[in-house]
Amino acid sequence: MIALPKLSIAATPRGQHRLILIPAGKTLPADLPDGRFWESLLKRKGMKAAELTKTPLAADLPDGTRAALFACAPEKSRFERLTGLRKAIMPLLEESPKTLAIVPLSVADDALADALYVALVNGVPLPQQKKKAPKPLAEIVLPCRPASADFCLAAARANLLARALTALPPNRLDPSHYRARLRQLAKEQGFDIEEFDFKKLKKMGAGAFCAVAQGSDGDGGGAAIVHLAWRPKKAMRRVALVGKGICFDTGGHNLKPAKYMAGMHEDMAGSAVALALLCAAAELSLPIAIDCWLAIARNHISPTAYAQGDIVKAIDGTTIEVVHTDAEGRMVLADTLALAAKRQPQLMIDFATLTGSMITALGTRYAGVFATSDELAGQAVRAGRESGERVCIFPQDEDYEAALESKVADIKQCTLEGEADHILAARFLSRFVGQTPWLHVDLSAASCQGGLGAVATDTTGFGVNWGLALLQTWAGTP
Repeated sequence: MIALPKLSIAATPRGQHRLILIPAGKTLPADLPDGRFWESLLKRKGMKAAELTKTPLAADLPDGTRAALFACAPEKSRFERLTGLRKAIMPLLEESPKTLAIVPLSVADDALADALYVALVNGVPLPQQKKKAPKPLAEIVLPCRPASADFCLAAARANLLARALTALPPNRLDPSHYRARLRQLAKEQGFDIEEFDFKKLKKMGAGAFCAVAQGSDGDGGGAAIVHLAWRPKKAMRRVALVGKGICFDTGGHNLKPAKYMAGMHEDMAGSAVALALLCAAAELSLPIAIDCWLAIARNHISPTAYAQGDIVKAIDGTTIEVVHTDAEGRMVLADTLALAAKRQPQLMIDFATLTGSMITALGTRYAGVFATSDELAGQAVRAGRESGERVCIFPQDEDYEAALESKVADIKQCTLEGEADHILAARFLSRFVGQTPWLHVDLSAASCQGGLGAVATDTTGFGVNWGLALLQTWAGTP
């Protein structure tokens, strides 16, 4: 698992790098250390104290300490608060300090917890293949332990796991390497693990998944649907988490141009989010039995790769007309969702970097969600507000499916027109979940240039915190 900075408690947190949290207001607090210095700095920059809720200040104090000043405003949204904290902390972490001190002055406990979380997720660098790797933050010093410290640690560790896996280059995380990592993780965490490899899936009739995997060398190039399970003793509910794990996506015969193939090693982000959410739920002992299903493969071009016009049969017997080989995500998810639905979970959530049209619709600051009920849709939006990972609900009315009618199979995989492809993809996937309550998360926010919310890297790990917030509400835990 990911190693996090050590947490230390000191009545007066000290260090050469210091984050100071103050309450929002028109003036600076009277007990603010180096108050005159900060007043002078505000005056020089033409700023008012009230602006510190949005634009924190970072400066070198007279004693050589690097400090950042941020004003906490409870009335602002969670996303805005986390974004402000990230802007405050990053000028400190950019100097690769060993220790970061967080000094709260008359602010609420949840503000301190948010600052701790932001420091944790940004204090550990993502994997890099350099001779001189950046050093992680070793220690965070606080005046007291926030009530939600354990949650912050689990959420940060999970977010970092998702981002670290997503950041690995495709020659370091091909399907075989990914599965080896999953076996090791299952052993460490006590998860049950079941691997459905290419040969087994072919015998089972998982033609949609195998169509994508068959373009890789050998028996699918190590492709598999991997099932991880966690069963707490006092589980009250049961959920299935499903993740798209395409370790590299060329587009297949419908080859992507170089501009759009760059970064396609990140097409497994959905699987990383599902896996990280499983790990966080286990660490927090949420009373939920979890089945985690990861569809791991590559979409390659080769003489054996699937092609436009192919007709394949999914594991539930549905025949699919292949229209575009770059719509491989919905193919591997079709069989994976069908397998997960057979176990009759009370809720199923899938995470996938599925469609470019969702990015066109929302950009990269929200993710799109489809829900099988208004109640689930409401829970999804509330989880976005609570977690600071914002989501937008999209329609998936049945009449959209007319565009997927096929003359030669039960359903088309997609259309060539591309209109509302994110909605058509959801309609396609809905064929394979049966009557299971279901949330489909199209991760348009998996990568956001310059960072998003609490996270400073382009790779955001979006979905982990949202998923934790949703599962806590769904399970009825605080």
